[in-house]
Amino acid sequence: MHSTIEKVKKKERILDINSGDPELWKEIENTKRLVCELNAEYHTPDEVRTLLEHIWGQPLDATVRVFPPFYTALGKLTRVGKDVFINFGCTFLDQGSITLEDGVFIGPGVKIVTESHPEDPAVRHQLLVKPIVIRRNAWIGAGAIILPGVTVGENAIIAAGAVVTKDVPDNAIVGGIPAQFIRNIVK
Repeated sequence: MHSTIEKVKKKERILDINSGDPELWKEIENTKRLVCELNAEYHTPDEVRTLLEHIWGQPLDATVRVFPPFYTALGKLTRVGKDVFINFGCTFLDQGSITLEDGVFIGPGVKIVTESHPEDPAVRHQLLVKPIVIRRNAWIGAGAIILPGVTVGENAIIAAGAVVTKDVPDNAIVGGIPAQFIRNIVK
């Protein structure tokens, strides 16, 4: 499986979802099983972290807190720092890779989507993937959507319901559809 994950870690690429890569589909099925287990019943915070360690393929600091339900298809391309909080009902599509640095807060119902499709119907079965990075202490408001290739700057705030299509500077507040600069954080 590691060779398949390594293949999909490139910065920006096109994936053919009909490729039938058996290792990748096996990993997706395993992740779906773990996500169902995570969301099926109550788990203590330690049990949630243990399940997420299997989903994300990394050890998690005891300060990481996630409130299920949580949804992802692959999981192995998500990296999570310390003091991260992810609220109820979030979806991470991570085949382009997702990085949450230390202190990130994710509101309920947030979608972090590294995957899209070409406009051309003849090749629409392909995935276009780009990484998403959310820098230290950023706060993503309820229901926001972060789209492929975006970097959210350190301490930045994404307003509830925003659709973020481009990079957000450090210490900025953005909101709307598409998200626009509102102001800098007052310290």
